[in-house]
Amino acid sequence: MSMRACTALGMLLLAHAPVSLGAEPPKLDNANTAWMITASVLVLFMTLPGLALFYAGLVRSKNVLSVLMQCFAIACMATLAWVVAGYSLAFGDGGTLNAWYGGWDKSFLAGIGVATLKGSIPETVFAMFQMTFAIITPALVVGAYAERVKFSGMLLFSLLWLLLVYCPIAHWVWGDGWLQKMGLMDFAGGTVVHLNAGMAALVCALVIGRRKGFPDTAMPPHNMTMTITGACMLWVGWFGFNAGSALAADGAAGMAMLVTHIGAATGALAWLLCEWLRYGKPSALGIVTGMVAGLGTITPASGFVGPMGAIAIGGIAGVVCFFATSWMKRSLKIDDSLDVAPVHGVGGVIGTLLTGIFVSTTFGGIGYPEGQTMGGQVTTQLIGIVAVGAWSGVVTWVLLKLTGSLTGLRVGPDDETEGLDTVEHNEKGYNL
Repeated sequence: MSMRACTALGMLLLAHAPVSLGAEPPKLDNANTAWMITASVLVLFMTLPGLALFYAGLVRSKNVLSVLMQCFAIACMATLAWVVAGYSLAFGDGGTLNAWYGGWDKSFLAGIGVATLKGSIPETVFAMFQMTFAIITPALVVGAYAERVKFSGMLLFSLLWLLLVYCPIAHWVWGDGWLQKMGLMDFAGGTVVHLNAGMAALVCALVIGRRKGFPDTAMPPHNMTMTITGACMLWVGWFGFNAGSALAADGAAGMAMLVTHIGAATGALAWLLCEWLRYGKPSALGIVTGMVAGLGTITPASGFVGPMGAIAIGGIAGVVCFFATSWMKRSLKIDDSLDVAPVHGVGGVIGTLLTGIFVSTTFGGIGYPEGQTMGGQVTTQLIGIVAVGAWSGVVTWVLLKLTGSLTGLRVGPDDETEGLDTVEHNEKGYNL
């Protein structure tokens, strides 16, 4: 295995796994700490205000506040859930069951103080960085059921989903769980975040059902200016998402940042070209959706591939996600309101698979672990995709049924017609 491969894989283990015992005790690195504080702010910026504005502009004006409210409330709820139990479930020591979950030893962030380190940074910073991932992932799922779900049902479902779906999967992949030990390559969340949220979104869309009037009634975005503003914030914040996963201010973070930007730009242009050729005109919605597809797809590969791989992955993402979105809406008539499944879910699958190919030094990647081949790595990636998709899909279905029996999931037809801003929050986004 090359020196670059050793370095990058070592940084991935530090970023998302408990620190292994070494000959020397870990030492605080001020530069790494400063970068990780910055990266944490950038990832939170992706949800608030980035994702919130991106989603809010895509819905109709009568539901704009409801989407903003959902993203904001999830950020608050997920923060407390992460402190109480989430961090421990994802990154604690589960003892004999550690392959599957992290246990309860770090509940309420027990044992984490000012001087506690995770690698070369304070564990407080590590916990905060990982918290921002736990915030944005259930917030992504909001796009699947926008404009028709009860606020109380959304909160309960998101809480249960975070603890019972996101946290176990994060432990499998990043917390010294069974997929990490198997050698799954997921640098920043192709499986944990994007495939996970995409599968949950698909199940939510199927269980909750279509919006009233879909697909016969046109439901265009009410404010594309707001959506593009949010998309630009997502692009900038994604540098913290991917480059921050190196957990250090070093060359691995620099390469992750570079390929992230390349993937976003290529995905945007690929989607734009497909739309232009198929419909005769390029759209602002198309170019920003392609950007998100490119970003989500490069995420698992960002610490492993070079610029050549980033161009290929971004281009493939733009084309495949474009046709997946069209097929889901027009052929299958599935009302995933804001295209979470075909963009994030499909993108997560593609990116995770292609990581096993473009990590090869032939394509400018860091190379395979010693003794591993392309076929073996792709097989490992496939196992991770199937395991994460199955867990997310099945448990999401169970949690939706449970939530529906406790609080109800969907507002009534008349309330949906009136709009969630008024019905759920007694407010209006615009008073013109």
